[in-house]
Amino acid sequence: MSETDAGPGTFDGGPKRLCIISTGGTIEKTYDPLNGVLSNRLSVLDVLLGTLELPSIAIVRVPLMNKDSLDMTESDHTLIARTAGAMAETHDGVIVVHGTDRLHVTGERMVELLGTPPVPVVLTGAMRPYELRNTDAIQNMTESLFGVQFLPAGVYAVMHGRALKFPGVTKDRDAGTFVRVATA
Repeated sequence: MSETDAGPGTFDGGPKRLCIISTGGTIEKTYDPLNGVLSNRLSVLDVLLGTLELPSIAIVRVPLMNKDSLDMTESDHTLIARTAGAMAETHDGVIVVHGTDRLHVTGERMVELLGTPPVPVVLTGAMRPYELRNTDAIQNMTESLFGVQFLPAGVYAVMHGRALKFPGVTKDRDAGTFVRVATA
C-alpha cells in the first residue's frame, strides 16, 4: 500500500470525524415498567453505538434534547437545524437522531436555514424503539453511519435502505417508511 492509499474506511490517513446529534424520538424510547409505557427518559444511543465496530470513525456526541418529535416546537426544529449547521463546519459529516413523526419538518428547516451544508447531514430514526427485538434502529443507524461518509453535501433522510435528499421528503405512514414527494 502506498502512502497515498489510506486503506479501506479511511480518507486522509485518519478517521472520519462525525458528529451525532441526539434529539430523542422512538429510536431512544425506553420502557417504563412502573407506568407501562414507552417514553423518552434515558438515551440508549451510546448502548446502540457500542454494539457496532467503528474503527475508522471518530464520533462526537451532542445530546441536544430527548423529546418525542410530536412534542417538538418550531424553536426546537430551528435549534436542531442551527446545531447541525454549526457541527457541519467542523466535522466530516453530521447525523441527527430524530423522531420520525416530525423528522421531515426538521429536514425542511435545515434546507431553509442552511441551504446545502458543506458536508452531508443525515437525519435518521426508527419506527420501533431500539429496546424492542424487532427494531429497525440498528439498521437505520448503521446505514446512516455509512451513508454520511459517502453522500455528497446536502440534507438527507437515511432509513430502510434509502437515502432521500431534502427538500420533499415525508413519512409515508401506510408504508412505514420515508418517501420523496414532488416539490414545486
